[in-house]
Amino acid sequence: MKFLDTNLPYILAGISVGGQYALIAIGYTMVYGILRLINFAHGDIFMVAGFAMVYISASLPLYISIPLTIIITVLLGFTIERVAYKPLRTAPRMSIMISAIGVSYLLQNCAWYITSGLAKQYPKIPWISESISIGTATTKIVTVVTPILTLILVIGLVVLIKYTKIGMAMRAMSKDFETSQLMGVKINSVISFTFIIGSLLAAIGSLLYFTNYTTVTPIAGAMPGLKAFIAAVFGGIGSIPGAVIGAFIIGICENIIKGLGWTI
Repeated sequence: MKFLDTNLPYILAGISVGGQYALIAIGYTMVYGILRLINFAHGDIFMVAGFAMVYISASLPLYISIPLTIIITVLLGFTIERVAYKPLRTAPRMSIMISAIGVSYLLQNCAWYITSGLAKQYPKIPWISESISIGTATTKIVTVVTPILTLILVIGLVVLIKYTKIGMAMRAMSKDFETSQLMGVKINSVISFTFIIGSLLAAIGSLLYFTNYTTVTPIAGAMPGLKAFIAAVFGGIGSIPGAVIGAFIIGICENIIKGLGWTI
């Protein structure tokens, strides 16, 4: 009981950040499940969503800034797929991997150029930025909202994949890409839709993450992206439930270790 009282803030923080990692990890695992491709730029899409929110909210109200940020992030993910990955679909795996790394560096360097490498303060979002008491812990409302919203989004995604036409096409392509193409599956549309879903979840994850960690830097997507990728691998890359479980485990363990005074 003493352990729980002492570490409750870290457990809550771990559940929250685990949900944020999960939203990023799903993007990795969906793209890999269909294309057998690691989208190394995915963490940087998450970072761009953070900066987009910073700059857009400076001149527009939040009820416009939030959906506009999500739309821009989705368009970025779609554009990356069409420009950087689609032309190399039949190329050797090494070429695609180099392209993915190149996109990652491009996004980071564009962010460095635009911001001069300076950290930007993330806007305060009313309600979810407020504090709440849970037992002996005081935390932000976003800490409670994150796992709930994550589970709702994951359930919605699972339903989409299992019971819709495009979801069935995604499952078919993950099992046998070539046969699906021969059977008339519109692979370009399905792949683009996969990147759109991944970017959408990354944008929502960015919104929740930077509400907690209130500064955005050009490398802000590196560590969350890496941890989310590890979560996807840990849970069995290609498996959405596995990625989510892996993300929550990593998030909770990371914060409990911090609570014990160790480093990670």
